[in-house]
Amino acid sequence: MESIIAYFATLEQRPLERMGLLVGGLLFFWIIEGAIPLVRLKYRRTKFSHALVNFGFTVIHLIIHTALAVLIVLLSDWCRNTGFGLVYWLHAGVLGVIIIGVLALDFSSWLVHWIMHKQAYLWRYHLIHHSDNKVDVTTGLRHHPGDSLLRGIFFLLLILVSGAPMYSVMIYQTLVVITTAFTHANISLPKKLDKWLSYILISPNMHKVHHHWKQPYTDSNYGAVFSVWDRLLGTYKELDPGRIRYGLDRYYDNEKDEDFLSLMKDPFIKKRQPEDAVPARPEKKSPST
Repeated sequence: MESIIAYFATLEQRPLERMGLLVGGLLFFWIIEGAIPLVRLKYRRTKFSHALVNFGFTVIHLIIHTALAVLIVLLSDWCRNTGFGLVYWLHAGVLGVIIIGVLALDFSSWLVHWIMHKQAYLWRYHLIHHSDNKVDVTTGLRHHPGDSLLRGIFFLLLILVSGAPMYSVMIYQTLVVITTAFTHANISLPKKLDKWLSYILISPNMHKVHHHWKQPYTDSNYGAVFSVWDRLLGTYKELDPGRIRYGLDRYYDNEKDEDFLSLMKDPFIKKRQPEDAVPARPEKKSPST
């Protein structure tokens, strides 16, 4: 246990190693989704050109969170030095610190995600993630800078509440990087395996429901790593993978889902109200499953 703690306590100081985990996870699931795809995605041009658009957002997301890392370290150290936060108030042992820190940070991911769906102004930024009509492993970090910044703020808030030390923070960040790639990857798991996974973790099929083009399915399954928040707070939904269609039925033109500049500018150019919405796509009969 001591070696694990020592590894994660200093992982923040090794950005190349962290980048290796991110890139390695993306490449691993990129290969897997090519071998066992959930659906045969028909890209507008090529899978690579689709990936380039999403990687553009990924780079910006990483820059923002690299800058926020300075605040994360300072806040975590302040909590340790002052004894502020749940882990110190409860006098938690090492295992308790990890559990409290990881669960608190995962709740921050659920909470900010739920708020972005419920608050109209914040939804302008988050809808860029949902506008992807071809959900694959590269979709996971397709976040508008406004979306990324808000996630960082909530992450800091839950570090303050939990008092999570850096080793607990880095364990969670490693988990969320791997899980994000896994849940967005266009992979087909046996239905029973996916179902059993979803009792504890966010499974691929569970998260794909969140990317369905129509509400109320879009407004469900907000979790990042653990499914407990959606199950406890009433936001869990199921939908057969064969019925899922990606994209948005309003708010954004699905034909522009790979227009990087339009996606970057879109939150700032008009209000996202139903009367301003892009007309809904006509319903299409679901394939037999």
